[in-house]
Amino acid sequence: MNVNLPKKEKISTKAVIIYTISIISCIIAIIIVGLSVYYGSDELDRLITIGGTTSTQEDEGELLLVSNFDDIFQNKLEPYTTDANVKKIDESQDFVYTYYTKEENKKNSYDLNLNIPYINIDNETISQYNKEIKQTYEEKAENTVQTENRNIIYTLQYEATIENDILSLIIRSNLKEGANAQRLIIQTFNYDLKNNKEITLEEMIERKQLNANDVQNKINGEITSQQKRVQDLKSLGYTIFERNPENEMYKIENAKDFFIKNGKIYIIYAYGNENLTSEMDLVII
Repeated sequence: MNVNLPKKEKISTKAVIIYTISIISCIIAIIIVGLSVYYGSDELDRLITIGGTTSTQEDEGELLLVSNFDDIFQNKLEPYTTDANVKKIDESQDFVYTYYTKEENKKNSYDLNLNIPYINIDNETISQYNKEIKQTYEEKAENTVQTENRNIIYTLQYEATIENDILSLIIRSNLKEGANAQRLIIQTFNYDLKNNKEITLEEMIERKQLNANDVQNKINGEITSQQKRVQDLKSLGYTIFERNPENEMYKIENAKDFFIKNGKIYIIYAYGNENLTSEMDLVII
């Protein structure tokens, strides 16, 4: 009896490729799951990103610094080393210390929580800094306690560092007066202790051997990105302070406020310095 077996179907090349890719994908998935169990997901992420672009890792680090910006204000001068020959006004105090504190409130009138710094260096430039700080912040505090029924909320914090003989001081205040929008006001002072002079952002960029065009491009990109966010929120009905990326204020040579911490330069655009807003942009390099 003749038995006719069915002819064996020939498997196409395309099917072989698909089956092979599927099998490899399954193997990779099994390996990843196994490694995740063995190492943990965080360590696995770190292992996978090793060999990735440095810029991506730097961007992630800078995003973390931006998100932690509020935490840097500790009302003190951070530990430092310097061999600069600098004359103090008061030898019993550090180069920066809190000279004026006020925590006081009066119902329906004001609520104050202030720590105002003093730069303890004997020279004319620093004397002008201290005079400006006193006139801007202490006099505002003293005038506030004379008010009645204005519902003023006024807070002030600062942070100071000395790195590579550069003294950097940042002062941040929040001011809410009655029904007005809250203002975020930031002021910085940067002083070269060895050369006894104020130092600019341009000089800091040069000192750190950074490419000025790269820094400028980073600033422009951040401001453009923030303005895009503003437009998106505006389309949803929100009112947000608008940026003009073409404004000359964003040029490096016009930057007024920057702060040095842990080798990083914090370039700050606090729009509440001139307007009734708490909006701020921060670029870290």
